[in-house]
Amino acid sequence: MLNRIVLIGRLTKDPELRYTPTGGAAVTTFTLAVDRRFKQQGQQEADFIPVVAWKQLAETCAKYLGKGRQVAVEGRLQIRSYEDREGVRRTAAEVVADNVQFLGSPRERHEAAEQPAFDDSLIREEDIPF
Repeated sequence: MLNRIVLIGRLTKDPELRYTPTGGAAVTTFTLAVDRRFKQQGQQEADFIPVVAWKQLAETCAKYLGKGRQVAVEGRLQIRSYEDREGVRRTAAEVVADNVQFLGSPRERHEAAEQPAFDDSLIREEDIPF
């Protein structure tokens, strides 16, 4: 049997790092927005996929990832059942990450936003060669 998933997308918010009460294992959760291949009525649609990372990978993700960062996630799909606070039985699907590869620069969003627009008023007419 094979259960492998590879996703490329952007984090919808900063990852959340917690430690398990028994054993103190690190666990980080985040949601990945993955664009669909086809647009619906001219609009790009995305799937929002919950991702869980454990131990050292969890700590690395929590330290270096942030909202908007593009990543590639390799892992497996896990379906689990749990009981919510009201006692209702729920089912959740999530990707358990084995590998997270950081794509692009962590500063590329900020640099693009801070980049001043080109100001053509600085060009003098005598500097134009034609």
